[in-house]
Amino acid sequence: MTEVKREVFGQMPQEEGGGVVEKFILKSDSVKVEILSLGCIIAALEMKGRDGEFSDVVLGFDTLEGYTRKHPFFGAVVGRVANRIAKGRFTMEGKEYQLFLNNGPNSLHGGAKGFDKVLWTPQVLSNGVCFFRLSPDGEEGYPGDLKVWVTYTLSGRELAINYRAQTSKMTPINLTNHAYFNLSGQGSQDIYDHEISIEADSYLPVDETKIPTGEVATVQGTGFDLRQPVELGKHLQKFHLDGFDHNFCLQQAGTRHLVARARHPPTGRTMEVHTTQPGIQFYTANNLDGSLKGKGSVTYPKHSAFCLETQNWPDAVNKPHFPNTLLQPGEEYNHTTWLVFSAA
Repeated sequence: MTEVKREVFGQMPQEEGGGVVEKFILKSDSVKVEILSLGCIIAALEMKGRDGEFSDVVLGFDTLEGYTRKHPFFGAVVGRVANRIAKGRFTMEGKEYQLFLNNGPNSLHGGAKGFDKVLWTPQVLSNGVCFFRLSPDGEEGYPGDLKVWVTYTLSGRELAINYRAQTSKMTPINLTNHAYFNLSGQGSQDIYDHEISIEADSYLPVDETKIPTGEVATVQGTGFDLRQPVELGKHLQKFHLDGFDHNFCLQQAGTRHLVARARHPPTGRTMEVHTTQPGIQFYTANNLDGSLKGKGSVTYPKHSAFCLETQNWPDAVNKPHFPNTLLQPGEEYNHTTWLVFSAA
């Protein structure tokens, strides 16, 4: 049985429209998730360790103020297009579209005011919550009125996130959740003792601005071969890596399959990621620098969390040989990601 509660979390600043932000609490025997109507943000996720104790394993803030200030997309749904678009530019049907550049020379996670920074309309379900919004034609430079539904449902140890969208004009779309995890508990100083595996035979090499070069490279014999679990700290040292911020290419079945697993041996906490998406961005929080004060006033230094963002491949709108990222009128975008939590 899943228990669903809602409460007021805060009020947006007047210059942001002053709307009320609600918090939805989904609770099962083994998992408790708190989700905000601002950006569909996962603000807390408590899971058991092998000792039976609950711990919050996602980074974030105690109050709304933290989320209305600049932060690196903690827990948020990002869109209309997650990840990077080279030079913030793409061409469709002979027309060039120019987006806001918010990541060096590129556009990242939807632009200046993406899906993470807006209020969504919630509907409570028996085992979760569905958020809706209409992204108007021209918002952040993207074409078409886009209707979007993001549904979180909790069933026992499994949190499902379903993304649906319909458009009035052809548009690129790529939706994901940007939760930052630390299975030893948020506020722990690093993730070096985590074991990570990703079911991917290839990955996308990137240029110095993190845009894929276009090559689909084999992981074989490289530091990107995570098909068997690796202990993260030792692995980064062994391959002289500063961290990961790369897309791993998954089988393009469009059906549910297990794509990644993170395990924290000291507590026994494990998270599996299953998805219908063709890619997963593995990010080791390389840009956190200890300047942000998070929940319980802890600081979040570099490598104090990881993200496993299920999505289409970055810059797919400019790479015809990457999986299709264009949604046509009359079609429906529909993807689901399942996070399965356990302790052993």
